[in-house]
Amino acid sequence: MENNIYKKRRESLKKYLPENCALILPGADLQYRNSDSSYALRQESSFYYLSGFCEPSSLMIIINNGKEVNSIAFVPPKDKLKEIWDGYRAGPLGAIDDYLFDQAFENNKIDELMPELLNGVKKVFYPIGKKSGFDQKVIDWTCAANSKDRHSQSIDIMDGSSMVGNMRLIKDDHEIEIMKRACEISAEAYIEVMKSIKPGDNEQLIENQFLYEFGKKGGRFPAYTPIVAGGENACVLHYIENNKELEGSDLILVDAGCEYKMYASDITRTFPVSGKFSDEQLAIYKVVLAANQAAIDAVKPGNSVMEPQVISEKVITKGLVELGILSGDPEELHKDGAFKDFYMHKIGHWLGLDVHDVGDYMEDGDYMKFKPGMITTIEPGIYISSSMDVDKKWKGIGIRIEDDILVTTSGNINLTSKVPSNPEEIEALMR
Repeated sequence: MENNIYKKRRESLKKYLPENCALILPGADLQYRNSDSSYALRQESSFYYLSGFCEPSSLMIIINNGKEVNSIAFVPPKDKLKEIWDGYRAGPLGAIDDYLFDQAFENNKIDELMPELLNGVKKVFYPIGKKSGFDQKVIDWTCAANSKDRHSQSIDIMDGSSMVGNMRLIKDDHEIEIMKRACEISAEAYIEVMKSIKPGDNEQLIENQFLYEFGKKGGRFPAYTPIVAGGENACVLHYIENNKELEGSDLILVDAGCEYKMYASDITRTFPVSGKFSDEQLAIYKVVLAANQAAIDAVKPGNSVMEPQVISEKVITKGLVELGILSGDPEELHKDGAFKDFYMHKIGHWLGLDVHDVGDYMEDGDYMKFKPGMITTIEPGIYISSSMDVDKKWKGIGIRIEDDILVTTSGNINLTSKVPSNPEEIEALMR
């Protein structure tokens, strides 16, 4: 039973949640687009990770009493009329029977029951500052709990973000299989679009083709707003206007990935609209590809999470010198940060339920080491806008290559290798 996975995750909190302490996690609320028309609910990721429950305005509290971990859910009440309009509600009984919570109550009882549940705990952990108005709610509940017995120790409020974030950082087998499928769907979408693109297409058309390819294979939503950037638009890192007509001389940078069963994929490829790289485009592309491949090779257990970053910087600096875009000794230029005008972002980020997933990058005062089960993006780039002081032939070229990398016990697996990144393979695919 899949919901047993979430119950086991809640029980595993006993290793992270101190005795006589509680963790409170709020779910997502409906967000309205206009008037009474709401967006599709997207459950809060940590709440989903520990529950699998996707009804709005829910909340869970997990308490380690020293002997066991108890989980209590507050969920929307059963309501025959609202269920006719909006669909089935599990209600408190469903939360217990189907989602395996130890106790459950209607969510209109939270303010009444929470102080009682918190009475006697030493610390309350919750994601501080993540949900509007929720900080004050927790303060009110703990104050009410403290007032029940003036001789009890006051309850401390602590940030629980890292507690759950670092659990989520290491993916279990269930998550890895879902993310493999998310990456596969996105990879297949890239292949279809790369085969069909032609001069005169609009960036918006390309975006819609991706959404169609995602949706028809089960990824109804993108994991983030796609970046579809033709020509110099690629030099804007988070370009999302997606409305320019593509010219035959353009490169197009696409950063897009589907969300599948709540999990994200994240791929970037840069390819020529005409199907053929120019000499200058190809020269820059090969530098970025070399940085991508060298950085991926550094993703393995025991290596620092910063090692791929430094490697990518050095490869790009050396490449820019060889092309005459930078001049000087590559080692000294790297120390001086000369590459930052052309490569100004980090090499990647954790990937999971969120596209920029939770989880720390520091551990015991130093950069974290890669561990099996982590999934990171590797996405070096070079961006040369028309305003930069370089030879005219390089201006307007923006290139990024991004893959999703699973850390294994023996090294890594590139989950997005199905999409060509070798320039010869790209040109062959686009013929």
